[in-house]
Amino acid sequence: MDYSSSWLNSFLVRFRLSANLFLSQFEPLALLLAPLLTLFIARLLHSLLSVIHEKGLKATVLALFMRSIKLVPGVQSYIDAEKQKVVDKLQSGSKSKKEHWRTELPTTGLGVGVIEEMKDVKSNDADWKGKCSGTVYIGGSESEGHFSLINEACSMFAHTNPLHLDVFQSVARFEAEVVAMTADLLGCKEKASGGQVCGNMTSGGTESILLAVKTSRDYMKAKKGITRPEMIIAESAHSAYDKAAQYFNIKLRRVPVNKEFKADVKAIRKQINRNTILIVGSAPGYPHGIIDPIQELGKLADSYGICLHVDLCLGGFVLPFALKLGYPIPPFDFTVRGVTSISADVHKYGLAPKGTSVVLYRNHDIRKHQFVAVTEWSGGLYVSPTIAGSRPGGVIAGAWAAMMSLGQQGYLENTRKIMEVSKMIQKGIHICVTLQHVPVVDAFLQDLREAVQTVKENPGPISGGLAPIYGAAGRMPDRGMVQDLLVNYMDGTC
Repeated sequence: MDYSSSWLNSFLVRFRLSANLFLSQFEPLALLLAPLLTLFIARLLHSLLSVIHEKGLKATVLALFMRSIKLVPGVQSYIDAEKQKVVDKLQSGSKSKKEHWRTELPTTGLGVGVIEEMKDVKSNDADWKGKCSGTVYIGGSESEGHFSLINEACSMFAHTNPLHLDVFQSVARFEAEVVAMTADLLGCKEKASGGQVCGNMTSGGTESILLAVKTSRDYMKAKKGITRPEMIIAESAHSAYDKAAQYFNIKLRRVPVNKEFKADVKAIRKQINRNTILIVGSAPGYPHGIIDPIQELGKLADSYGICLHVDLCLGGFVLPFALKLGYPIPPFDFTVRGVTSISADVHKYGLAPKGTSVVLYRNHDIRKHQFVAVTEWSGGLYVSPTIAGSRPGGVIAGAWAAMMSLGQQGYLENTRKIMEVSKMIQKGIHICVTLQHVPVVDAFLQDLREAVQTVKENPGPISGGLAPIYGAAGRMPDRGMVQDLLVNYMDGTC
């Protein structure tokens, strides 16, 4: 045996004797529990650090404090009682309206008389014409012009269901053409798009976003093997991404906007890691009407090999035409390298009936991850492109009718009017401008001046309506409690 081996053996013997001597002063049970306790503390610290990283130190400390307070006997029941008071106040108006709502079928049907009852019920709706921000995008009233045209188109195909392609071939054609015409507006024929843009119609912007997120998740799993997906959005991005994160078990990282209220590309870059599947840009974002730097986000997504979804739910049927009218619109569609999917609502500035949107993908390789195919069902083979199985063919027909009746010139003229009115209103206030506002802009601005003057002459909190409740909720530091209030309110309303 050489000298080095002898020295090593001697060292190990001495180390063993020293270790045994040191450990002999402890109880065997303590020695057994010590590593388990250490592992437990390590996991606890890891979980705490993960929560702090996700929610921030302030929110985490506040949540722990509130959780500790609720352990005090009687505190939880007191908080629950106070929350219920707020919910009851929120629902006070809707409860009285529900008193005469039917809870069972009439013994004898009303026949055609039901139309008169529907007209009577409808007469109690708010006078929304020109008095809502967004909500109704079609100009005029339901009994004239474009409004009347799409109503007739919807009723003509009210019985159809595109799930049955072989039976309702007309609706299948309408859907394919709506998707193709929308893709054409968003750069599908430009060389930079790759020439393979494809997509489907959905029930609205939320479903389009949900499908884009789900598709990105599954595409990145197949491409990179990501099994713990995360996506990064600006705080101005639509709440549909929060819904998608909850539905599809995706970790959501939300970053602040920059001083111009745009998505902060540097902040987003810092959040990207090996589990990132998707980043998001809005054109424009709903809260501020600001277009995010899509081109910069595209370069970022392309460099990291991740997906980029562009939310064009508001801008899809405005920005292409505003660009043609000479407005300085930055790149926003499939001509931007790195954009993998786009959502565009036809039922907004596309002036189609409610319940129509389009989700588009750069190519078929991405879109195939949107579909659900089932082979082991006793009912036979099943495949569905969107979240819904059966879908109303009437609104698809209405969307096709809207696009075909207006054409490019119609959308150009509508965009010109909207952009001009938005500049007028922009001098006094920020709202979502639609065709409903074009004929009432002067009256609106006059009402706005009078309202501002009234507020100046009567400063102080509002005493009626839901505004003070929403204001109080906005100031509550415990956002978990606010979330409970919203859920309880919705649970008692629908």
